[in-house]
Amino acid sequence: MLELRSVSYRYPGYARLVLSDVNLRIASGEIVGLVGRNESGKSTLCLVASGLAPGSVGGVLTGEVLIDSMPTRGLRPFDLAQRVGLVFQNPNTQRSGVTATVFEEVALGPVNLGLPVADSVERTRWALDTLKIEDLADRDPAKLSGGQAQLVAIASILAMRPAHLVLDEPTAQLDPEGTRLVGQALTALATTGSALLVAEHKTDLLDRLCSRVVAVDGGAIAMDGPAASVLGDPNFERLGVERPARYRIADEISAAGLTVPGAIP
Repeated sequence: MLELRSVSYRYPGYARLVLSDVNLRIASGEIVGLVGRNESGKSTLCLVASGLAPGSVGGVLTGEVLIDSMPTRGLRPFDLAQRVGLVFQNPNTQRSGVTATVFEEVALGPVNLGLPVADSVERTRWALDTLKIEDLADRDPAKLSGGQAQLVAIASILAMRPAHLVLDEPTAQLDPEGTRLVGQALTALATTGSALLVAEHKTDLLDRLCSRVVAVDGGAIAMDGPAASVLGDPNFERLGVERPARYRIADEISAAGLTVPGAIP
């Protein structure tokens, strides 16, 4: 379980809050989508939920962030990495720059956790297989396409098998097939009991993937509810986020005075 209790946060040197009085609880096995316009606070909320802010980033946080009822404040990076993983939008921010192959890059996390070689190899193979990128194992991590690099970055986090996962626009650089693979992997992770927070602009993905969606605006939670209720709300687009295609198509059909059997009421 991931939980934020009355959390407010500002970055080092900033006078204003970036997050304000955020309360959010993500149960084990639950996939929660996170949406909002640019600069709404999504990425900051991801950093805070993962413990990197203020842990590594610095800044001032009030309230509490808990992982499985344990406060993140004061946790060592080693302990934090095994409790919650964070996948960034830009894969280059997660590439180590010290490995010669994708296999070594993905294995680096388990190795740094001090796991036996056999366990590190097993986790690496599992992560590559989960995302269907075994064919990249011998490639140079610095010579991948943007989509390939993002899948490798996700595999690097999966290989450490954190209890829970926070993803900041993980499919931003992926084509539809890559997006589908990531969606499948996240669904499989949720069945193991992981709590997942997924910040995304691709609301069609969230529509298929999430049981619940949270919308942020101006650093505060503006909407929080079942995915269909939030994504289908006509007021949703006032937050600067496009509704999934099925709702927009239904609106167009209704506006044209047509009806389709089984259409969204």
